[in-house]
Amino acid sequence: MELRQRALEVLCLTDAEEKSAAALALQAQAASISIAIDATPTPTQALPGHPARPELLQHTALARRSPATPGGRAVLIHAIAHIEFNAINLALDALWRFAGMPRQFYLDWLQVAGEEARHFRLLRDHLRQHLGHDYGDFPAHQGLWSMCEKTAHDITARMALVPRTLEARGLDATPQIQRKLRNAGTADALAAVEILDIILREEVGHVAIGNHWYGWLCARDGLEPVAHYAQLVQRYEAPRPKPPLNTAARRAAGFSEAELQWLEQGEGPQGASLQ
Repeated sequence: MELRQRALEVLCLTDAEEKSAAALALQAQAASISIAIDATPTPTQALPGHPARPELLQHTALARRSPATPGGRAVLIHAIAHIEFNAINLALDALWRFAGMPRQFYLDWLQVAGEEARHFRLLRDHLRQHLGHDYGDFPAHQGLWSMCEKTAHDITARMALVPRTLEARGLDATPQIQRKLRNAGTADALAAVEILDIILREEVGHVAIGNHWYGWLCARDGLEPVAHYAQLVQRYEAPRPKPPLNTAARRAAGFSEAELQWLEQGEGPQGASLQ
């Protein structure tokens, strides 16, 4: 088995259970798997493979419900599960799409794919066991994958705008979600808080991987990371983080103090703007 070809095959799978299990199985073979670094496989179908449900809508069409109610918690956990399912696809796409990187790049994204698959399965099991629902029961959106498509031709933009922008927003949002669930106070809500503790801890590592490879690519190509990031944000219309930032988690994931100041205030070194 060769990693990048197999990653593309798993990306094409449409069954959520099968895809998450295959991603975990692939991660389990990390120590011995071969990697064709310089040869890129060819997709034979539209990407990514996804199940018939959930129905995919524009994010503005999705209803918001309070996590104070069981139905609202089901919608919330389903939305997070969908993010984690998309994150499996994002990691698999980075694996197969970008040739010519060091072996560790592919091993890092293989680790991410496996951990995202575990997150998805934890949340799906929670929906089934505690809330009487399953993945696919509520509509969802494809915002994460849209940025994946826009950056398909540019690995530096991908590292900048998927892990260290879109996924980093999860570092900021998770503590606020956990507070709302603690306020609900029910057994299912508190169990969800514990799952989110696991996810937050591992997502710090995923954002750190994105930060590392973004910095590596900028150094390789002679780019100033903060200034180039500002250009990429504007070029691809990437969203700004919504305050409050989880500065402790972002520091642990490798964001510099200068960049944290810039993200919070909208302007940083050399006048680089996020507006």
